[in-house]
Amino acid sequence: MKRHALTTRLWHWVNAIAFIVLFMSGLNISNAHRFLYWGDYGFDPADAWLVVQRFPAWMTIPQRYDLAESRDWHNLSAWVFALGLFVMWVMSLINRHFARDIATTKSDWSPRNWLTAIKEHARPGAHGDRSYNAVQKIAYGLVLGVGLPMMIATGLAISPGFEVIAPWLVDVLGGRQSARSLHFLFAWGLAGFVLIHLVMVLWSGPLTQITRMITGGKRSGEINA
Repeated sequence: MKRHALTTRLWHWVNAIAFIVLFMSGLNISNAHRFLYWGDYGFDPADAWLVVQRFPAWMTIPQRYDLAESRDWHNLSAWVFALGLFVMWVMSLINRHFARDIATTKSDWSPRNWLTAIKEHARPGAHGDRSYNAVQKIAYGLVLGVGLPMMIATGLAISPGFEVIAPWLVDVLGGRQSARSLHFLFAWGLAGFVLIHLVMVLWSGPLTQITRMITGGKRSGEINA
C-alpha cells in the first residue's frame, strides 16, 4: 500500500506549479496598483491601509510589466488551482486521507502536544517516517480547509463582473476592496507556509521525501509526515 496515494501526488505537483504561476503573475498584477484598501471602493492612495512594494521583473510572470498577459496567466492557473483542490478534497474523503491523516482530535489542540511536535522537528530526520503530528495536522488542515479555499473565494470576488453573479460573496468578504486585501494577505500567508514546508523537507531528508512524493513510497503502519 502506497504511503502517498496517486491522487495526492498528482495534486501536490500540479498544485505546486499552479501556485507558483499564480503567485508570480499576481505580483505583476500588484505592480499595476500597489495600494490596498478596505470596503467596497478604493482608488485614492491616501485611503490605502498598505502600500505594497514594487516587485522586480525576475519575480513576476511575465518578466516585464504586462498587466494583460499576467492576468491571462493568472486566470488560467486559477482554474487548475481551483479544480485541483476540488478533486483533492473529494478523493481525500473517498480514500480517507483526510480522516486518517489530517482530521484533528481534542488532544491535537493541546499546547503540550504542539511543544512536543516542535521538539521533534528540531532533530534533523527524526520525524521523517512518523505520522502527522499535532502541528502538521492543524497546519495542513488550515491550508486545505481555509487558506486555499479563501484564495479561490477572494479571487472570484475581485474578478470583474463577478459581483453581478454572486453579490453575497462580495458582501460576506466586506466589499471588493476588502476581498482584494484578503487575497493579498492569504497569498503571502500561503507563500510563508510553502517556505516553511520546503525548509522542513530539507531538514528531514529531501531525497527521501521527494522520492516518496514521486513514487508514493511504502506504507508501513504509519504515514509519512
